[in-house]
Amino acid sequence: MPVEAIQQTRVETREACGSDQLPARPEDWSGMTVGEVRQMTDVLFVRLRSLEEGTKEYSYVRNTLVELNMGLVRHVATRFAHRSESLDDIVQVGVIGLIKAINRFEPERGLEFVTYALPTITGEIKRHFRDTSWAVHVPRRLQELRIELARASEALHSELGREPTTTELADKMGITPTEVIQGQIAANAYTAGTLETPSGDDNDHSLHERLGQAEPALETIENVLSLKGAVARLSERERTILRMRFVEELTQTQIGQRIGISQMQVSRLLAAILATLRQSLTA
Repeated sequence: MPVEAIQQTRVETREACGSDQLPARPEDWSGMTVGEVRQMTDVLFVRLRSLEEGTKEYSYVRNTLVELNMGLVRHVATRFAHRSESLDDIVQVGVIGLIKAINRFEPERGLEFVTYALPTITGEIKRHFRDTSWAVHVPRRLQELRIELARASEALHSELGREPTTTELADKMGITPTEVIQGQIAANAYTAGTLETPSGDDNDHSLHERLGQAEPALETIENVLSLKGAVARLSERERTILRMRFVEELTQTQIGQRIGISQMQVSRLLAAILATLRQSLTA
């Protein structure tokens, strides 16, 4: 909300509330003590419950409650400041939680608003990270299963003094071992590593540098080995013609002069030899 709109809202809210307790100047709002904020919050909630939802006056009072209690949002947001998202973005999510708390709060239950609002704001921020911070998107059911699995694993580790087995976790949680495995796989999707991360050894090479690569000549080696058997089944004359043509790189005419046949005969022999080899390799 623009600053001018917030200031105007404060003035109009003061008029709508009909209370001299509500400061009109923005600087007076920022200088209020925690006790004064709580007292003013109680006054505004009484006024809010007397107004019809959707009216201009209702919106003024609710917006004032949001602005008045922004300190709660900032307090909760700082607990998540170590996350990758900026603090401003986390605060924006927290404001949604604050609005939900204002909409659902029931003063007649005798509970202080701050006691109700803090868990609501915290839950909204945690829900945001749960839904948006996964490196690979997984269903909500598996996201929640991952959290339950972590709690059960920690509890069993304390009881057993060792890492629990899949069966023990399944019995503890009342689910099947297959579901436990699904939850463990889902946990791996929460964060994604990078191939550029140092391996941590003395050489400090990244995983990318340590990974093996496909040998580009591997397919050639396979073809040569297959061809070797096929060539061995040729006659000595046929192998001689192949050697002169593809090893010594003689022309068909030169091959014919060496073995005493015409160039045309050499051409037919080469075609027949290559067809035989091709058939052996494809078979």
